[in-house]
Amino acid sequence: MPKILVVDDEPDLELLLRQKFRRRIRSGEFTLVFAQNGVEALERLDEHDDVDVVLSDINMPEMDGLTLLAQLGELDRDLRAVMVTAYGDMKNIRTAMNRGAFDFVTKPIDFGDLETTIAKTLEHLAVMRAALRDRDALVALRQELGVAARMQESILPTNYPTDPRYELHAWMTPAREVGGDFYDFFRLEEDHMAIVVADVSGKGVPAAFFMMVSRTLLKGTAIGEADPSICLDEVNQLLINENEESMFVTLFYANFNPANGHATFANAGHNLPFLIKASGEVEQIVSDPGLVLGIMSGVDFPKGSIALEPGDAVFFYTDGVTEAMDEDGVELGEKELAEVLSECGGSSAEDINRHVIRAVQDHAGEADQSDDITCLTLRYLGT
Repeated sequence: MPKILVVDDEPDLELLLRQKFRRRIRSGEFTLVFAQNGVEALERLDEHDDVDVVLSDINMPEMDGLTLLAQLGELDRDLRAVMVTAYGDMKNIRTAMNRGAFDFVTKPIDFGDLETTIAKTLEHLAVMRAALRDRDALVALRQELGVAARMQESILPTNYPTDPRYELHAWMTPAREVGGDFYDFFRLEEDHMAIVVADVSGKGVPAAFFMMVSRTLLKGTAIGEADPSICLDEVNQLLINENEESMFVTLFYANFNPANGHATFANAGHNLPFLIKASGEVEQIVSDPGLVLGIMSGVDFPKGSIALEPGDAVFFYTDGVTEAMDEDGVELGEKELAEVLSECGGSSAEDINRHVIRAVQDHAGEADQSDDITCLTLRYLGT
């Protein structure tokens, strides 16, 4: 219930206002509180911390309305002031407006105009309070997103294996505070290494949650199942069972053996990696694309294999790389990516990633990043 503090030294005004607004007061549209001067008004404000509007005369004893208005500005209270003064008193009206008054009415008071002014003032106050609540909610949300982004960043591996037989390096730049892309690598039985690059449908917080679920399920399944095809089939079924939002994830999973450079893999609708020969020759790995995870059960995820020679590298990525657009909406594309990778023969895994990211940034120019950008490079050094 809005509360209005009326400040005026005329004793008849309280009676007139109570009579004029009796129905609105009785129905609970607002409450009236009265004071006879600025000093009493400040006392009423101490007693009523929920006053919304101060309706104050300018000319009063002890403390006039303009002085009261200055005092209101120091109270740090969320309220609005409407001043009452003689018709034509433009000097005081201008002073009042400059000191923060929201509006004014003139004497003799036109109660129809006063009613309209009060309604307008309360509506403005309600809108501003709603805007402040939205702002505070947005600030809180951005703080939560910041926490979520740090949590997401913390779960992605950043300590790369120090093994003389191979190099690993990954890079991810989310398009928003949190992203739906993810990469992972972890050790399997018999000294093998699991390598994963994936892209969840959608953006923002829902994609980030689904990403964490997908990553956890895959890692838990892969540790007990060496066959990539069977592993993806089990993860697919687990995602379907708990996927009320009908989200999905594209994923490329490889089981790499650093003892001989061989890798078996299975694809779930993801972009096919590129093989970079030490000579600089580039070719895209050939594989059945498979179906995305989380949508349909009973599908096959055909298994493939690749044998790396010393110096060869495999570049895994998400479509944020090839679909990065410039200011005219032109995508980088797989052909252009292959040309960029052809300049990386013999480069380290980290240098390959950095070279590609620079190429993506140069292509995009000033255009906004429209999708998460993720890449991971495995370089085989030999036994």
